[in-house]
Amino acid sequence: MSHKGLTIEGYSRAAVQTYWRVPELKLGFDLGVQPWSFMTTPNWFVSHAHLDHIAALPVLVARRRMMKMEPPTIYLPTDAVDGVHQLLRAFQRLDRGRMPCELVGVAPGDEIQLSRELVVKAFPTRHTIPSLGFLVWERRKKLKPEYHDLSGEQIRDIRLSGVEVSSEIRIPKVAYMGDTAPAGLDGFPEAYRAQILIMEMTFVAPNERASVIHKYGHTHLDDLIARADRFENEVIVASHFSTRLHPDHIQRIVDRRLPDSLRSRLKVWL
Repeated sequence: MSHKGLTIEGYSRAAVQTYWRVPELKLGFDLGVQPWSFMTTPNWFVSHAHLDHIAALPVLVARRRMMKMEPPTIYLPTDAVDGVHQLLRAFQRLDRGRMPCELVGVAPGDEIQLSRELVVKAFPTRHTIPSLGFLVWERRKKLKPEYHDLSGEQIRDIRLSGVEVSSEIRIPKVAYMGDTAPAGLDGFPEAYRAQILIMEMTFVAPNERASVIHKYGHTHLDDLIARADRFENEVIVASHFSTRLHPDHIQRIVDRRLPDSLRSRLKVWL
């Protein structure tokens, strides 16, 4: 799907596979599978180290090496870095090919500057193992109010004198939650303001207990409904549905229960 010049590609189903990318931003989220067309994306942000989110990491690395491309940069929770290094060494012995990549450990609150225009911030989520969400900010320069009435030449001269005439503004473009109980979303309110929010909604059936779902780091449709008035997002991608229900059943439940305030903005990704 596309929204305001950004394309969202991927798929997510609980315990099966999760992988997303935004090609215009040259980044992707999670590596449960690696479609051939995704290989050209150089920057990947891994939310956590469960296999359905990370199993294809060696595939990406090996394919880019085989195609003589630059090694990818993979950002992942700091606690997962050593294990992934061991994983790559094991595959290197099995495959008899190098596994060149840059693994960057990330902690909650870290910011990664991908370019002058893009910054990715990591934030903590609530799952059964160390996990992160990511928010992609677009940075722009805006002339400070005190200089609005000056001519272009005057502004130029002030800038050349070493005075900063602009301030930075940030626009939250894409938020990615990975797997998390709703506490992960509530703990980082900026995610509610991102233009595009990709979130999990693993469970939708009415007979599933919230206490158990939250204990194992997941979100229910009821959690989304309870927070309906907090979502300022222009697009919400709901994904990572349980395999217990057929996709048609999931769609019917969501269609029946979703509040009108979210109906036009929420995409059930099946």
